[in-house]
Amino acid sequence: MKKVLLGIFAVFILIQFIRPEKNNSKNETNAISTVMEIPVEVNKIIQTSCADCHSNSTIYPWYNKIAPASWFLAQHVNDGKEHLNFSEWTSYNNDQKKHLIKDLKEALNEREMPLKSYLLIHKDAKMTENQYQILYDWVKTIIVE
Repeated sequence: MKKVLLGIFAVFILIQFIRPEKNNSKNETNAISTVMEIPVEVNKIIQTSCADCHSNSTIYPWYNKIAPASWFLAQHVNDGKEHLNFSEWTSYNNDQKKHLIKDLKEALNEREMPLKSYLLIHKDAKMTENQYQILYDWVKTIIVE
């Protein structure tokens, strides 16, 4: 039993050296804010409830330094950015933008975001009904030509 525990401990120590790439680019040349005015209240909601997974500027919690939690977080952030990345808005073509707007409206209507798993740790990211409505109303104003 002692050897098994020692083996588990050794594996745990070894996996700490396998670190995923961090998502904290300061390059915002393609950000949505470069092509449209974002109201202060909308920006606050995005920063608090969306940006960690849907931008290039994730603010990492303390447990990101511990594998395998760091792996889970990296996968979660990469998946979020694959669906929508506010930091890369101008790199999307018009069809992609229209699709993203449609998906965003649907996600807000269904209260699918932020994910429940994210809210377990990030209580401040929980959105009120008023915040959902503010964000939804703003999304409706985004015009793609």
